[in-house]
Amino acid sequence: MAPTHVLKLVVSCRKIAAQVTNPRTDSIVAMASSSEQEFLAQYRARLNRFPRSQSLWDARVASRVGEKLGFRLIDIGVSGVDIDLQEELSRPIHYRRMVLLLFDSVKRTGIQVSGADMLR
Repeated sequence: MAPTHVLKLVVSCRKIAAQVTNPRTDSIVAMASSSEQEFLAQYRARLNRFPRSQSLWDARVASRVGEKLGFRLIDIGVSGVDIDLQEELSRPIHYRRMVLLLFDSVKRTGIQVSGADMLR
């Protein structure tokens, strides 16, 4: 059985980034991030708002990043990814909720996300 691709997330108060790697070569095959051009106007607006927001991205941004990643995976022929369940469970609960939205968006594009159902 061929090893499946692995979905890894980098989450901070400034951005959310998702990358899918090939476990055989450790190379990144697809990625999406809240720092892409599409999100810059919203990022700048949140950055310059007073009082400052704790987070510069929200549920809609996380969902859109997941959708973009899903479409990019479809374009290259990847049908399923695995997540590191222990890493996702170790996240603070407010980030975990956002991460679930990202995983749901990836699923809606037709990509199977193994392990995401155990986060609920």
